[in-house]
Amino acid sequence: MLGVVFRKARNRIQNPAKLEQLIKEFIDQHEWMSYDADLKGDAYEGLVEKTAQEGARGAGQYFTPRALISAIVDVMLPEPGHRICDSACGTGGFFLGAYESIVGRFPHLSPDQASHLRSGAFTGWEIAELPARLCAMNLLLHGIESPESDSPVNVDDALRDDPGERFDMVLTNPPFGRSSSGSYEREDFWAATKNKQLNFVQHVVSLLKVGGDAAVVAPDNVLFEGGAGETIRHRLLHDCDVHTLLRLPTGIFYRPGVKANVLFFRRCEGAEQAQTKELWVYDLRTNKRFTLKQNPSPGPTSTTSRPAATLPTAISAESLSASSATVTRSSSPETRPALTSSGSATRASKASTTFLPPRCWPQRSPKTSSPPSPRSKPSPTA
Repeated sequence: MLGVVFRKARNRIQNPAKLEQLIKEFIDQHEWMSYDADLKGDAYEGLVEKTAQEGARGAGQYFTPRALISAIVDVMLPEPGHRICDSACGTGGFFLGAYESIVGRFPHLSPDQASHLRSGAFTGWEIAELPARLCAMNLLLHGIESPESDSPVNVDDALRDDPGERFDMVLTNPPFGRSSSGSYEREDFWAATKNKQLNFVQHVVSLLKVGGDAAVVAPDNVLFEGGAGETIRHRLLHDCDVHTLLRLPTGIFYRPGVKANVLFFRRCEGAEQAQTKELWVYDLRTNKRFTLKQNPSPGPTSTTSRPAATLPTAISAESLSASSATVTRSSSPETRPALTSSGSATRASKASTTFLPPRCWPQRSPKTSSPPSPRSKPSPTA
């Protein structure tokens, strides 16, 4: 781990007096080893978030808003024995979110489970050295891995080849807006394309075990691009159960104007028929205004801007009333729901159903009267 943390490290403080002041008046004044992991980890996480807010100079492109991470982890429900992967791990937000979720929901872990969670549960790739160092340090300060252990963060291009490992869960937010100089020629890819986001979708499928779950943040072009994009979507719907699409509001990322979505799917065993039977679309974008500012002023519309920290609440509770949408099932994988101005969609069979957000997925079978399970999907109503 320390090899990644200090890889190509440079001292940027050129003034000897300032360096001496930093060491004597700040570092030496604290007993850092006496502080617990929560305090040190939260302090470091706050510093990373602050750098992400510094416009083009900051680490915003590697930093997924923690409100979004919390919302995704809350509905994915990682378990103690899971192996979890992030193929574009940035500063390690998904790892920390999954770790905190498991510790919070399973307070009495067995020794083997606790050991696995501290070392071996998380594996990530990051192509840039700076965020890889931030991620490794972030994990260490939160009590994940040890300075002597091998780093779970691989500083490499995740798309280069199949790593050969398979995971129970993949949580990732691949980089937006950059195309590869060339396409990746991989036998496990369905189509060759220079679109990095489409390549990451294919890569995530290859990382999953059969029965494994994934949540992938993807821009709009992944949903609508033709050519190779159409081929990849067709195969994704055929080979995986793509059960939920969350349309994210603009204004929650540090890069302005980003229009993104979260694809939730499960890898299935090979079959002649398509695995995706119903795709549930939750529109949290239309007529929704979120901002990263903590004290936003009302926008030009009648809807008041809300800080992105309210995103988990908006997904889990608010949608049960005014934010609900109707969705439809299409028999053709290429056909996408046509969202109307009211934020709803229509079913190809003309039978609509009220959408419930991922956190509120009831059991799939309408015959059961048991309480709804957080990880199952809603049953359609006529």
